[in-house]
Amino acid sequence: MTFSITGACQRTAMAGVAITTSSISVGSRCPWARAGAGAVATQNITDPAIGNQVLDLMETGMDAASAVAKVMDQRPHAQYRQVTAVDLRGNIAHQTGDQILGTNAVSQGAYCVAAGNLLSSTEVPGAMTRVFGDHADLHLAERLLCALEAGVSAGGEEGPTHSAALLVAQTHSWPLVDLRVDWSDDPVNELRALWSRYQPQMQDYLDRALNPSAAPTYGVPGDL
Repeated sequence: MTFSITGACQRTAMAGVAITTSSISVGSRCPWARAGAGAVATQNITDPAIGNQVLDLMETGMDAASAVAKVMDQRPHAQYRQVTAVDLRGNIAHQTGDQILGTNAVSQGAYCVAAGNLLSSTEVPGAMTRVFGDHADLHLAERLLCALEAGVSAGGEEGPTHSAALLVAQTHSWPLVDLRVDWSDDPVNELRALWSRYQPQMQDYLDRALNPSAAPTYGVPGDL
């Protein structure tokens, strides 16, 4: 039902996930990212608790593979879960249970891992990691979104997708980017439109949090 790419940027210490699925509100339960730790995607028949548990371990310095192994070892219902993780040193981890739905596949690249289930073809994750690797000069959110779009172009899911999300963490306890399309007939294109609108304002929202006196005006009535 889902395909995603989880990645980190060696240059900026950003980490994040781009994801799309057939069900509603994928951004509320599947992508996880944390400054100083890395990023995790937990999908298929989702257990949202996995994301933060893996991030807690990576935040202590544990590598992605060890963190995923510790969280998933003898975990109830692990056979239904598909999990990917990347830490800020570029270590990759993934686990796909033997009860994952439909055609499923995983592809690893430098600082990234893509995975999916109920895919139209096993080629989808590989298309995503290739595009991620081709755009190392771009902002991580853009790289992740380009990779997600490549997954769509490669055939995507076996059926239609209805929600998508783009999540990136860098320095602070809140996400740098947290964009979601909760229900749509074209969620990845709508996510692209959201990112196109948000990117020029991204720094402004950081400034408003960190130094309001230096932030630009809000552009609403009464704002001088």
